[in-house]
Amino acid sequence: MKAAIVGVAEHGNSAELVTVVVEGGEATLLDRRRVDLTENLPTHPYHHEGAWALGRYRDSEWSRDVSLAEAIELVEEVTAAAAEGAASVFETLASELSVRIERVAIRACAELPDSIEARMRDNRAQSMADSIMYRQALAEAVTALGWMVVWYDKKAVTEDAAAALGRDDLDPVLKAMGKTAGPPWQARHKLAAAAALAAAASSAS
Repeated sequence: MKAAIVGVAEHGNSAELVTVVVEGGEATLLDRRRVDLTENLPTHPYHHEGAWALGRYRDSEWSRDVSLAEAIELVEEVTAAAAEGAASVFETLASELSVRIERVAIRACAELPDSIEARMRDNRAQSMADSIMYRQALAEAVTALGWMVVWYDKKAVTEDAAAALGRDDLDPVLKAMGKTAGPPWQARHKLAAAAALAAAASSAS
């Protein structure tokens, strides 16, 4: 039975999902969609509210007063909403495809401090914590549905995808997919497609 592979390219609280089937080194595009994981909530609670709570950007016009407790509570709220949104996104996608989903490729996450407050206080961590929060929500939803999570390296994924298809150049494949999908077919769509193709050769979860 055919199995679909979903590639994810996230940006803030939204993501591009590109779903493919790979058979005999040939890739077929099944679906391309943009999804939002949260609605009516701040999208970067670590980078914005968390930073404001610690006094960063105090002189910026867009900064506002937020207590540390309020910022932590907001992160918890957005995290829970993202988890619900991710579950709904994949359940909807699965219901609308004619083939089963086997695996989902998500950009690999750097390690962060354990607590919300520690992530806010660490300049490096707070700059990437929001993105990682959404990726982890997606991964947890995938695992809950019994599918495989494949973590990809953004810098290496195009080369990995070409190798998975036994090709030296992935561009012709991505261009063909773009014609099938129609506009827009931008860098983030190509990234998601490459991630899905690379995951076809992966057995790691």
